[in-house]
Amino acid sequence: MTSTQVAREPLLQRAKRKVERFAGPAGIFFKGFLKHPAMVGAIVPSSNRTIERVLSVVDWEECRLFVEYGPGVGTFCRPVLEKLRRDGRLIVIDTNPDFIAYLQKTIGDSRFIAVHGSAADVEEIVKAHGFDHADYVLSGLPFSNLPEGVGPAIMGATHRVLRPGGAFLVYQYTARARDLMGQFFRRIDKGFEPVNIPPCVISWGWKE
Repeated sequence: MTSTQVAREPLLQRAKRKVERFAGPAGIFFKGFLKHPAMVGAIVPSSNRTIERVLSVVDWEECRLFVEYGPGVGTFCRPVLEKLRRDGRLIVIDTNPDFIAYLQKTIGDSRFIAVHGSAADVEEIVKAHGFDHADYVLSGLPFSNLPEGVGPAIMGATHRVLRPGGAFLVYQYTARARDLMGQFFRRIDKGFEPVNIPPCVISWGWKE
């Protein structure tokens, strides 16, 4: 970028670039929260203990496709990729183009696929990438804040896209999402992780 272009660049854009450069992932995450607080649901990423607790039910040897809704800056992406088998795939779906662009620039793993879109379209997205089903789906979306009808649409699509024996891994900051999960998943295991900001309610919905 030339000095003339820099001079013409709006002040807000220059400030945004500085925040991204100096604050790193935390700055990107916080910016995403400010732009779409109802979709991000928190102002800081999940703790390492939350990540381990949420992923503790996954049978990695049998996991060929792992899907995540609302990956943010990749807090779960990297731990998932560390555990995922070499021929596995991780598809992440987010409506925030800033998060998708950041992940595409910072995660250089051939098993990783970042999609700008809606979790309600997970069935079409999974099929478009050559899969019939997902083994596990992870979500930190704030279901209680989603627009009317979107939460049930995501839950229904998730249940359909999972293989029998697969699971929907949901971490929230209230237990209200469990009522919605119960409409689609007969078996829901429950967990809680206090070492998180805020403390995290965990639900594992199994497709029987």
